[in-house]
Amino acid sequence: MEKREDKQEEEQEQVVNPWEVTAKDGGKIDYDKLIDKFGCQRLEEPLVDRVQRLTGRPAHVFLRRGVFFAHRDFDEILNGYEKGKKFYLYTGRGPSSEALHLGHLVPFMFTKYLQDAFKVPLVIQLTDDEKCMWKNLSVEECQRLARENAKDIIACGFDVTKTFIFSDFDYVGGSFYKNMVRIAKCVTYNKVVGIFGFSGEDHIGKVSFPPIQAAPSFPSSFPHLFSGKDDLRCLIPCAIDQDPYFRMTRDVAPRLGYHKPSLIESSFFPALQGETGKMSASDPNSAIYVTDSAKVIKNKINKYAFSGGQDSIEKHRELGANLEVDIPVKYLSFFLEDDAELEHIKTEYGAGRMLTGEVKKRLADVLTELVDRHRAARAAVTEEMVDAFMAVRPLPNMFD
Repeated sequence: MEKREDKQEEEQEQVVNPWEVTAKDGGKIDYDKLIDKFGCQRLEEPLVDRVQRLTGRPAHVFLRRGVFFAHRDFDEILNGYEKGKKFYLYTGRGPSSEALHLGHLVPFMFTKYLQDAFKVPLVIQLTDDEKCMWKNLSVEECQRLARENAKDIIACGFDVTKTFIFSDFDYVGGSFYKNMVRIAKCVTYNKVVGIFGFSGEDHIGKVSFPPIQAAPSFPSSFPHLFSGKDDLRCLIPCAIDQDPYFRMTRDVAPRLGYHKPSLIESSFFPALQGETGKMSASDPNSAIYVTDSAKVIKNKINKYAFSGGQDSIEKHRELGANLEVDIPVKYLSFFLEDDAELEHIKTEYGAGRMLTGEVKKRLADVLTELVDRHRAARAAVTEEMVDAFMAVRPLPNMFD
C-alpha cells in the first residue's frame, strides 16, 4: 500500500508527455526523475568530447551547456560514424501557430548544427494532421500553418541539397503508409494507452496518430531518398516530451527488421514566468516570438522575466541573485555564445555586484539580435524555396 502511495505521489509531481508539460506546485521539472522514468541515458561529457573529435568542430553551445542532456543509443550512431557509416536526421514540428517562439527554434538550431557537422541528410515532418486532431483547427488551416512554419524552419539555414521537408497531409501514402500499418499491427491498444494515457473520451484519430510520427524513423518510408538503404540508422533530435513516441518506435523496430532510432533529447525552454514547464503558444506573454520587435522583447523581459535578484538593491548587494530560478540567466545560457561572458555574468550577478536590470538589458540585446537575424532570413524565403524543400526528389549529394 505504501509503495502504491509513493507511486501516486510521484505521478502527481510532474506531467511530461507530448501534449502537456507541468511541474508540481510551481516547482521545476526534475530531469533526473524523467531519465529514470523514461529509461533514457544522461548525455555525459565524454560523448560531447567525442562529437568534437569526430566532427573536427567545437560542440554546439546546446551540447556544451547540457541543453541536450539525454539520449538513446547516440553512442551507437557515433560508433558507426567512426567506421564510415553515415546516418540520417529526423525531426519535426506540429504547426499550430502562425509564428514560432524561441523554444520552437531550439531543436532546429541544434539540428542545423548536426547536419553541418556530420554532413548528413535530414527529413523534417510537419504534423499538420496531428494539430488538426488535437486543436480546434480545420484541415485547411493546419495545411496553411505548416507552410508558414516551413518558412521559419528554412530560415534556420538548412541545406536544400540535404533536406526534405514534408507535410503529413501531402506526403503520407505509398511506402510511408505501408510502414505505418506495419507499426500499427505491432502495438496493442493497451500498450498505446499505457504509453500515451489515452482515455475513452479521446477520438480514434488520436489513438491512430503515433504510427505516423514513428514511420519517419525507418529509411524505407522515403524511397526517393533512401532506396536500398534499409540499414541506414536514424538520429532524432527533439525535446524530451516527444520520447514516448520513440519508446514505442524502438520497441517495434527490431520486429520489422530495422535499427532502433537513436535520440538526442533536450530540456524545455522555460516560460518567462519561470521553470514550471515549457513556453506556451497560447499565452503570448510567456514567450519571445520570432515576430516580436526590439521594443516588445525589451518590455516582455523587463515585465515578465522571473528574476532571482533580491527585492532591494541593498539586499541584492548583500545576498546576490539566486541563479537557480533566474530566467534571464537561463535564457542567456541558451543563446549567449561566449562562455567567458556567461560565466562572468553568473559570478557577478550571483555575488550581487551586477543588478537584475543589467542582466535583463544584456538578454534583451542578445535576443533582439537573434530575432532580427531570423526575421531577415525568413523574409528572404520565397514560395519557390518552400516548394524546393518540399518537393519529392532525390538528394544525390546528401552524404557529401
